Amino acid sequence: MTRALKETDREKTAERLLKSSANKFYDPDVDIDWNAPLVDGKRYIPAHRSSLYGTELWDSLSEEQRIELGKHEVASVATTGLWFEILLMQMLLKEVYDEDPTSSHAQYALTEIADECRHSTMFARMASRIGCPSYGPVPWLRRLAKLMPSISYGPARYGAILVAEEVLDRLQREQMNDPDIQPLVRMVNRIHVLEEARHVTFAREEVTRGMAKLTKKEIVYQQFIIALISYFVTRAFINPNVYKAVGIRPRDGVEAALNNPNWQGSVQWAGEKIMPFLQESGLIGKPGMYFWRKSFLLPGKR
Repeated sequence: MTRALKETDREKTAERLLKSSANKFYDPDVDIDWNAPLVDGKRYIPAHRSSLYGTELWDSLSEEQRIELGKHEVASVATTGLWFEILLMQMLLKEVYDEDPTSSHAQYALTEIADECRHSTMFARMASRIGCPSYGPVPWLRRLAKLMPSISYGPARYGAILVAEEVLDRLQREQMNDPDIQPLVRMVNRIHVLEEARHVTFAREEVTRGMAKLTKKEIVYQQFIIALISYFVTRAFINPNVYKAVGIRPRDGVEAALNNPNWQGSVQWAGEKIMPFLQESGLIGKPGMYFWRKSFLLPGKR
């Protein structure tokens, strides 16, 4: 009876999300003016969210170089988000493969895949429009990530999705409401934030249901896997090659960023909404604590 009720609740959530998706969705090809000129002097990210803000390297840059670095950093975050959404679509398709396609749950998963297709195209177009390459993750991580749909399942899979989505969501919410940010970047962020809210609801409920079904041994594995994936997600946001745009050697930029208290604080701030939920759900535990701290999502010795 309890299980039946849980399945009923799952279907009700999916039905509600399907209705919301039908009533409120965006088509970036239509809803964004891709031909509008970029605004001279406006930033692409808030200065204090740059990975180098507050470092000696930052102090050595001119104002124009700081704006240029921010432009490449926002392109790096967007194309890394694109990469993660492609992984997410693979994982959702794997889930749907074994589901009853007539269920609302399966149909919402397919709807979310459609959303992510549009978001991926939108991120790619934004990077191209502002004159940046597709950075994405470094090559070795791109290859390693092919294992993710195979080694992750259940709560850790949805939990990792939440980390990527909610960390990015908090950064984008700040940017979309900042009048000093380029209008194009603000609109891209606004679309992504509004549509990702449904995805977050879907994933959070899957984490809660999934954790209730696991054995103690499975929970240990889940705690390790989500921490490992989250570590790679936060480290992947800024591709080392972005620093070349302002004449900084990539290895110097990476070293400065990783040791920069301001950047560490930005990542931790961006994770403030999701981390309490993961702790309450039981997905944060000793097996993954090393990687949580290295990810900057949790305070403590790194």
